[in-house]
Amino acid sequence: QSDKVLELRIIPRIENSVVFQDFMMQQTMLRVKDPVKSLDFYTRIMGMTLLQKFDFPSMHFSLYFLGYEDKKEIPADVKERTAWTFSRRATIELTHNWGSESDASQSYHNGNSDPRGFGHIGIAVPDVYAACKLFEEQAVTFVKKPDDGKMKGLAFVQDPDGYWIEILSPNNMVSITS
Repeated sequence: QSDKVLELRIIPRIENSVVFQDFMMQQTMLRVKDPVKSLDFYTRIMGMTLLQKFDFPSMHFSLYFLGYEDKKEIPADVKERTAWTFSRRATIELTHNWGSESDASQSYHNGNSDPRGFGHIGIAVPDVYAACKLFEEQAVTFVKKPDDGKMKGLAFVQDPDGYWIEILSPNNMVSITS
């Protein structure tokens, strides 16, 4: 199977590949039950910044865009801020359907149990062990601690909705993937 993956890497892109030069991975959307809990988790514990919130009253939902951006760079003008938000790389879009926070039967599938699908997002940190110490102090739920299992030096935590977040260090990934 790995040979097939390697073959895919050498297949040339569409003839007019210049079209792709300004493409980027902009967002991953996660549905959340309680935005207060989720925003606290992603901002206070994971260190992200709330870039922008959009409310859609007629459709009863809100969107929250978060990322690792300097708050000082966020434009004050709403239209400028919107364009800026959608020009950021690798943001998380939290979608809250109004009323879900008070519905005891409401939950979201994280994709890591049957039927499997979506797996996780990944956050790169300078020191996995230091980050995990902080997460332990904040009573974050761990799926895997850095020294558990066969892959040492990376961890998985869960957000308030049970979505998995891989905590990795780019330098550690060299030895893990070799």
